[in-house]
Amino acid sequence: MILLLFLAHGCAGKPPVPPPPPPPKVTVVQALRETITDYLELTGNSQAVNMVDLVARVPGYLEKVFFHDGEMVKQGQLLFLIQQNTYRENLAQAEASILQFRAQLSYAESQLKRYSDLVKQDAVSQSDTENWEFQRNSAEANLKAAEAQRNLAALNLQYTEVRAPFDGRIDRRLVDPGNLVGSGDNNVLARITQIDPMYVYFNISDSDLARLTSRGSWSPKRANELQRPVSAAFLNETGFPHQGRLDFASISLTPTTGTLLVRGIFPNKSGKILPGLYARVRVPLEKRSALLIPEEAIAQDQQGSYVLIVGEGNKVERRGITTGPGVKGLRVVESGIDGSEWIITEGLLRSIPGQQVTPERSRTAGKQTGQ
Repeated sequence: MILLLFLAHGCAGKPPVPPPPPPPKVTVVQALRETITDYLELTGNSQAVNMVDLVARVPGYLEKVFFHDGEMVKQGQLLFLIQQNTYRENLAQAEASILQFRAQLSYAESQLKRYSDLVKQDAVSQSDTENWEFQRNSAEANLKAAEAQRNLAALNLQYTEVRAPFDGRIDRRLVDPGNLVGSGDNNVLARITQIDPMYVYFNISDSDLARLTSRGSWSPKRANELQRPVSAAFLNETGFPHQGRLDFASISLTPTTGTLLVRGIFPNKSGKILPGLYARVRVPLEKRSALLIPEEAIAQDQQGSYVLIVGEGNKVERRGITTGPGVKGLRVVESGIDGSEWIITEGLLRSIPGQQVTPERSRTAGKQTGQ
């Protein structure tokens, strides 16, 4: 009797079994269909549009330097001054010779006119007239030679002033004042580089060139195609912040590499792009319709990229996908979904394939593309 009472008391005190927890909540979105542009991403390097070694074109002692190493200079700005006194004297001497031969020419012409009148009166011989004609022609030739010497002397005097051929940045000077320049190997004074705009050279492989031409998106044979937009990034820059245009394509592929040399030109008013920088280049191919999903919806495992979708009965399904380029914070999906699926973006760790979830629909994908 006591045993029965004890068993009855134990059964009466057992708590009820709790109900199972509700399915975990997850946020789901549908893929967004948009028109996107496919790009060809390549690598290249920057080069200056113009780079010139400033040389001494006349010999002489370097008197003055009018710039600081590495500074920006303007076209026509005076940079170096070579000793001028000798060249000024040469110019003055040439101008004096012009005056001398001009006077001789004037005298010879007057004498020729006088003897031409006298020979008609048989007052002088024909040979006298011919002699003054010779004197006139000689004086005229001497005057032209003197004028040429004057022009050469003026040009040499002009060469004593070394000026910037274009706007750009000048490197350090290679010769200090007081040194003899313009003779022997001591001719290069400094180097000046035009940095705005800047060229970027890159090579397109034959396979990528086939993609460009087969889609009808580019033909280097047409001049207007060389104005197509191109973007670039340098150093640790993210994205492709520099916008330029194509302005040159080689007429043939390089046989050894099977690539076509192409050039883009980019504004560089800030001067941040330096010659010789490694560049990432992006060239537009064509526009097409594509499906895009948020980056956070994509997971990786040994089989590749996949997403978790909410299927029939709110059960989680794994769906393998092939991804494409990123666009406006989203990722292009090339295959694996058709756009009708509800894809889990939040709560992936709580989502197990085959188990039920409680989906909450969101339009996050559509909002992100408006950024």
